[in-house]
Amino acid sequence: MHALSLTSLILLLSVVRSLEAVSLVSKSGSRVLRARSDGSDSPGIIDATDGELEITNKVIAPDGFSRSATLAGGTFPGPIIKAQKGHNFSINVINNLHDPTMEKTTTIHWHGIFQNRSNWADGVSFITQCPIEPGQSFQYRFNAENQTGTYWYHSHHELQYCDGLRGPLIIYDPDDPHAHLYDVDDDNTIITLADWWHVPARLIAPPFTPNSTTINGKGRYLGGPKTPLSVINVEQGKRYRFRIIAASCDAWHNFTIDGHRMTIIEADGVEVVPQEVDWLPILAGQRYSVVVTANQPVDNYWIRALPNHGNRTFVGGLNSAILRYDGAPTRDPTTSQGPATAHFEESQLRPLESRTAPGASELGKADVVLSLVPGFNKGFTVNGARFRPPPAPVLLQILSGARHPTELLPSGSVYELPRNKVIEVHMPANDLTPGGARGSPHGIHLHGHNFHVIRTSTNSTPNFINPLRRDTVSMGSEAQKSNITFRFITDNPGPWILHCHIDFHLFKYVRWLILFIR
Repeated sequence: MHALSLTSLILLLSVVRSLEAVSLVSKSGSRVLRARSDGSDSPGIIDATDGELEITNKVIAPDGFSRSATLAGGTFPGPIIKAQKGHNFSINVINNLHDPTMEKTTTIHWHGIFQNRSNWADGVSFITQCPIEPGQSFQYRFNAENQTGTYWYHSHHELQYCDGLRGPLIIYDPDDPHAHLYDVDDDNTIITLADWWHVPARLIAPPFTPNSTTINGKGRYLGGPKTPLSVINVEQGKRYRFRIIAASCDAWHNFTIDGHRMTIIEADGVEVVPQEVDWLPILAGQRYSVVVTANQPVDNYWIRALPNHGNRTFVGGLNSAILRYDGAPTRDPTTSQGPATAHFEESQLRPLESRTAPGASELGKADVVLSLVPGFNKGFTVNGARFRPPPAPVLLQILSGARHPTELLPSGSVYELPRNKVIEVHMPANDLTPGGARGSPHGIHLHGHNFHVIRTSTNSTPNFINPLRRDTVSMGSEAQKSNITFRFITDNPGPWILHCHIDFHLFKYVRWLILFIR
């Protein structure tokens, strides 16, 4: 009998916990889900330490057009999952899906959570688990350890989250180093941006143009009714921490608030040195916290989220929400956008906790250097290889000892990485080159880690001294001559996927690969 390595033992114990977590659906209903006081269709709140998340189908009309959707807790977006730093998560996901026009099996991925020693709970179908069948449940148990900040959860199965299964996840820090910069950080200051379609996601064809943008689950579409928009209430003189979550499937958004500047204090769960901006480009999967001071006259002000494609207009309240001062009349704003003078530049963001990038301060001087060149040939490729999910979860097949990961998937889809080493990844944008990865900018997300962004999409000069750390980064475009470079340490064993977070690229054209850390 072969002896198990420490890494294999950790992974095996993870899978045992995963198998123990599967059970028949509970009949009791959600004991910790509660609705907000402003209506039964508003998101509730779930205590991350002892929660139930029911996945259901329901007809909703977030922009005034009614359609069946796939929802967490019966709302869009789903309930806010709240935790404190260091808390143990225990969330039982119950699958009550029944609509045959959409996927009826499901998983939940906890976007940005490292899942250290709990790879089985990462929620990626056919990588770390089998999808949850209708009438069954799966209990996710993990500890986010020292992570704090703004995260989200969504289905990681087919195109399911495009049909509505997405919601906020917030981990509060009782010793937040930025607490002195704001007065209010509550449910009202969580802002989710999402694109929305009027047909099930599996029926959407290129170029995947959304019908509307929703902000906190409300929006308007071109030619549609003047439906109520989301309102963010503020009191003059107070400072607000807005947690902005890009829960879109495809579009990225340019986020602004008429008459108000924003001070960035967090990016993807990492506190940053405060940076003042007038506008904020945010790609699918990314999150920012910004401080906004309610220092303008009492009135209504437009909150704007301009998508990169689709109906790129604010006429009639499209792509908008409302910032409403206490005492302002209940009506749409009449404000206009002012000049933008405080420009956003990702390469200028610096983590508050300063760290030098791991490895030598020179490109190519890491333990392992990966050049990942994207392409398109009847589907997206990486270094010429196209990923195809296996019939059984990769994690289970690895731990069974039956096969090596490279035998499970097409050649080039698995990169086996040594443990506790510095990995450097280069990803050049080539969307203008024949056979290149069109549809830029692509937001690249790594599971199980965040990374040091040594070169951003807009700055080709390497930065090894306290570069931004995040888990989702823009690849930029060939027109910008973008060639992003990031580094991370392989200190979290297991199969982790690296992928584009445009969900149609991920599942319709299958653009991802597995980094297997022994």
